[in-house]
Amino acid sequence: MNAHFYAVIMAGGGGTRLWPLSRQSTPKQMLRLFGDRTLFQIAVDRLKGVFDDDHIFVVTIADQAAELETEVPQIPVGNYLIEPMPRGTASVVAMAAATLQKKDPQAVMAVLTGDHMIQNITLFQNLLLAGHSAALAGHLVTLGITPTFASTGYGYLEQGEKVGEFDGIAAYKVHAFKEKPDEGTAHQFIAAGRYTWNSGMFVWKTGVILDEFSRHMPELYKTIQGLLPELGGDHSSEFFRQSWGAIHPESIDYGIMEKSEKTVVLPAAQLGWSDVGSWDSFFDVLPVDENGNICLNATTISLASSGCLMASDKPKKLVAALGLKDLIIVDTNDAVLVCPRYESQRVKELVTYLKEHHLSLYL
Repeated sequence: MNAHFYAVIMAGGGGTRLWPLSRQSTPKQMLRLFGDRTLFQIAVDRLKGVFDDDHIFVVTIADQAAELETEVPQIPVGNYLIEPMPRGTASVVAMAAATLQKKDPQAVMAVLTGDHMIQNITLFQNLLLAGHSAALAGHLVTLGITPTFASTGYGYLEQGEKVGEFDGIAAYKVHAFKEKPDEGTAHQFIAAGRYTWNSGMFVWKTGVILDEFSRHMPELYKTIQGLLPELGGDHSSEFFRQSWGAIHPESIDYGIMEKSEKTVVLPAAQLGWSDVGSWDSFFDVLPVDENGNICLNATTISLASSGCLMASDKPKKLVAALGLKDLIIVDTNDAVLVCPRYESQRVKELVTYLKEHHLSLYL
């Protein structure tokens, strides 16, 4: 395995669109949705053979670090990089890049996620290795997912001219990052044939991405450089917290990737990828029964019902559906969610409502 290749897993999110299963105490990456292993454990599992355990770093918040360390004890405790408070993915990437650059000036980092589902592990690892080769050539690499339907829930990348092949995989210039489109625009993207879904996974040399921060986000770069002596520690000092808290929240896409001239995409078809970002997304990655229904961790009965997802946090809890079509039904000890599938992206609005109305008991 390459001594200068590192994985950085972002695992600090809450996954509010999977409420009520996903909570502050059990965020999405800690859920067991596809068997007896959490999404975070699965994310680490698929790196075997590409990264040694001590080359895997995890960015998370302090409240989640201890649980994640317990789930994957083979990752050294010192490889957990603590984010004092959410400040967007740009700050997370800058912190991780500076930490790795401090450790290894020749470092290449793959920025990955702790709460996505990927079924084709061989292709995923081949993409990482191709991304490593492209990164050595000075590119900022993003992994694009060849669309399988006109999704309105994902952002899109518009690919331009081919810039080369790396380990047999073609790389293309990224012409534009497109926000989540409406349905008509999504169909136009699919018909054009030059758009991929934005997976939020990247590969680059730490030195190259830090140069881009210096150029496009100089204030963030200055802050991270000021924190350099403390990077890789517990990040609990008052100076670190105050400096971090003053960072303007921004995404890596908007802050760097949309502005850089070095951005390329490696398109991936048949990856079996989903960000598991909403209850409806489970229909993209899980098998359905003869009536198009999905059962998650529950005992279910479905009579004259089709296209429904029924889930519970108690496997022996009976969830029964009668005469229903295209509904999401999620049962937990203290809350029940029922909504149409096409509204499942809006579940985060319920979480916002709970926060605004001081119903933190259910968060």
